[in-house]
Amino acid sequence: MPCSDSVWNTAPTSAPAQRKGRYVPGSAAHPAKMLPQIAAHAIATYTRPGDLVLDPMCGIGTTLVEALHLGRNALGIEYEPKWATLASRNARSAAQESGTGTGTVHCGDARHLTRLIPTALHGKVDLVVTSPPYGHSVHGQVRSTRETGERGVVKKDFRYSHDRTNLAHVSTDQLLDAFTKILTQCRTVLRPGGTVVVTTRPWRERGELIDLPSAVLAAGKAAGLIPTERCVALLAGIRDGQLITRPSFFQMKNVRDARRQGIPLSVVQHEDVLVFTTPSRCTDPTQPQNGLPTRTATVRARTCTRRASHGCHCAQTQGRHDARRYARLS
Repeated sequence: MPCSDSVWNTAPTSAPAQRKGRYVPGSAAHPAKMLPQIAAHAIATYTRPGDLVLDPMCGIGTTLVEALHLGRNALGIEYEPKWATLASRNARSAAQESGTGTGTVHCGDARHLTRLIPTALHGKVDLVVTSPPYGHSVHGQVRSTRETGERGVVKKDFRYSHDRTNLAHVSTDQLLDAFTKILTQCRTVLRPGGTVVVTTRPWRERGELIDLPSAVLAAGKAAGLIPTERCVALLAGIRDGQLITRPSFFQMKNVRDARRQGIPLSVVQHEDVLVFTTPSRCTDPTQPQNGLPTRTATVRARTCTRRASHGCHCAQTQGRHDARRYARLS
């Protein structure tokens, strides 16, 4: 497997600029879209033209669009019918524009991915690129008084779904259990030696730091995947050797509110990128290996409470040498 640079320069332009002219109307309403250049960088690094790329939680189809523009074939699974429809339209548009590859979207629960993807494609996927949801709500978009004619700032497009069975609504532990099952399903459809790229980031919930990257790393191991790289995908641009931050209105507000409460929060300027590979030959992760029983792992989020001192590290947190690279607010 090729080795990528540990820091991905994936935000030379803003997210809207990266999507302009490549996505159908209505796509901007999804509150947690993957940055297109992150998907494109992963696809260009770990696949070749003609390879098959899968996103089991594809949203509006960012992974599919970028794969098709790079001459790959693409598969997507999306639970919400609204987003699945948009993903399908985006994939169809990208396929027509690029003139190469095919893109298919299936609407359903990724925990049953092997039922949704045709059996003929099992063992044929070269790369999985995906990201788990970050809780039930995200920043979304804002509209000012000038736009609405009403006083104050109005927040919109800040929920994945109102369906209570959507994984965005469950607890963090339940999400990680489900994500482990999804990664296990992905392992079944990946070719031997295939690659999985997961982008994620930590967040704070009622003062606690939810260390989702370390928990996803554990989930990948529990699914029988082999961790190979941990990279940083920038959400900030670079100019004259300096990071050019592009925080949203709500990111800035949340950071300022947290600092008033004594929480040392900073604007997030990168995504953690966790890269896994599948074993070179197909094995069942639930079966004994080398004569030894395989234990079923329980994955939990590592957290750090607000009562802890600034810059503390939880005893369970993995990868202490991977210091959080946040751009500090001035």
